[in-house]
Amino acid sequence: MDKIVMTPVGKVVNEVANRKDTSWGDDISSIVLDEQYVSGLKGLEDFSHAIILFYLDKAEYIKEKHLQRRPQNRDDMPLVGIFSQRGKDRPNKIGMTSVEIISVTDDTLVVKGLDAVDGTPVLDIKPYYPAYDKKEATVPEWVERLMEHYF
Repeated sequence: MDKIVMTPVGKVVNEVANRKDTSWGDDISSIVLDEQYVSGLKGLEDFSHAIILFYLDKAEYIKEKHLQRRPQNRDDMPLVGIFSQRGKDRPNKIGMTSVEIISVTDDTLVVKGLDAVDGTPVLDIKPYYPAYDKKEATVPEWVERLMEHYF
């Protein structure tokens, strides 16, 4: 396959210094755009939510450890493949989170609930469209238990 190269559109600025597995719900983050993308947020202020795609630069994928594992390494979770979970140590270090929009300026998007640490490169920002993004969905029982304290 061909190699894919991406350039971040901005970076995360927040108070979260270290990776964590829970309690992201109250975290407020600013996404500060690179100069070439300033004003690209115009119109986003009319949305309540956005989807943030980011590069998990602190992640370290080790096939033997992460291809199949228990989510959050919890003993009460089933052994599942990496593509059945949203773990941070992935073959391609891409993270994605739907967030609540707090405010928008020309060069900064302030959001609540972004599960990314300070300095994380942001790859893209997309508006949340309920018609596309909120569908009736089924998840295994363990996902409900896993997410109890995540946000």
